[in-house]
Amino acid sequence: MSKLRVSAFALSIDGFGAGPDQSVDNPLGVGGEALHNWFFPTRTFQKMYGSGDGTTGVDDDFAAQAMDNLGAWILGRNMFGPIRGPWPDENWKGWWGDEPPYHVPVFVLTHHPRSPLTMQGGTTFHFVTEGIYEVLKRAKEAAGTKDIRVGGGSATIRQYLRARLIDEMHLAISPVLLGSGESLFGGIDLLGLGFQRTRHVTTPSAMHVVLTKRP
Repeated sequence: MSKLRVSAFALSIDGFGAGPDQSVDNPLGVGGEALHNWFFPTRTFQKMYGSGDGTTGVDDDFAAQAMDNLGAWILGRNMFGPIRGPWPDENWKGWWGDEPPYHVPVFVLTHHPRSPLTMQGGTTFHFVTEGIYEVLKRAKEAAGTKDIRVGGGSATIRQYLRARLIDEMHLAISPVLLGSGESLFGGIDLLGLGFQRTRHVTTPSAMHVVLTKRP
């Protein structure tokens, strides 16, 4: 059965999923890149963007699982790029080059219409202005029996949490303090939303925590 899940979402010790002041030079906000130091060395990441070699073990296991059985992604607009307000043109095509790592349809929450964008490797970005429920409806149609991954950012995940639509979350809590940025759980009562911790594993680079909604 298809699930709506958050996977491999990196979080600071003080609860931020990205640093402040996102820009072209700082796609993850100031200091935010350090949240993903657990991920960059893994074989899964290196297959996508590196030498093809990389570390194996717990961190790579979680990284690989995060990409498994996906039929669609949901992203907030800030995860697609640093542009705010109406699109000045359609030249910006994302952070990832000509072949993004998704390889499935990606639905981007935005207030500003834009034509679909087809990239190499099977990724098509669809820009949806009708809100989280319409985005989820379209993602489900695209995914079929496979899972849908809410990639972020924090504000988008919070919207789906408040709507009680997320089934499972894997958080990679990095040993980093950001002080400010995009808070993931501000105003969120995970117990009240029915989540329980079903797994946690610690490595030198991160504490991996899986939260699952109680049946």
